[in-house]
Amino acid sequence: MGVDVISLLRDGDVAEVEGLIPWSSNVTLLIRVARNGNETRAIYKPRRGERQLWDFPDGTLHLREAAAYLVSQALGWELVPPTIVRDGPYGVGAVQLFIPHDPEVHYFTFGEKMLPEMKRIALFDLVVNNADRKAGHCLLASDGHVWVIDHGICFHTQPKLRTVIWEFAGQPIPPLLLKDLQYLSGQLNGETMPGGLAELLSPAEIEALARRIDALLRAGVYPSPGPGDRYPWPPV
Repeated sequence: MGVDVISLLRDGDVAEVEGLIPWSSNVTLLIRVARNGNETRAIYKPRRGERQLWDFPDGTLHLREAAAYLVSQALGWELVPPTIVRDGPYGVGAVQLFIPHDPEVHYFTFGEKMLPEMKRIALFDLVVNNADRKAGHCLLASDGHVWVIDHGICFHTQPKLRTVIWEFAGQPIPPLLLKDLQYLSGQLNGETMPGGLAELLSPAEIEALARRIDALLRAGVYPSPGPGDRYPWPPV
């Protein structure tokens, strides 16, 4: 885009609310954000539109969306589109850069050429404890970059992983990805925590994040599905 996307999303004026994104579990709006002659589309998820869940604290889903972006950036993986928390037409919420994509192209249609990206995404979901990795949450941009979206139910302190990506179970985690995990582990266990993460997650959730990373580093392999429901519904 050639501009500071985070600044545009954070400080830009909401020029237009284009409409409601259909089939979303929570209120999800497509908006236009403009600043200093620059404009972009974004996804806006206001806190007041979040449905109550029995196992996640009320009013925190938008915070988890932004936390997923920070973790993705701290790992150097650029999986989650730029995401911030700000005020909007319907109150505070998550605002995320909109990724133009073909909804008919997703994880189930990618094929083997995307295996390296899928290994990174599978590991990311283990790190953030993603309770809802559907195939349709993996977007292929026009430049070939794969982005992942919808991280409102991540970072629980208890195991919650539900994903369609299980084909790497039992395989070694690639060394370069382990190196990235080691780097983030050092940040979380030191004094250089990714900026802003402590404002988005509780101390217990950050401690659980660090424990998950350390467990993956010790194991060195992708885990296998455990007992119970480990798949989201619907899968796409």
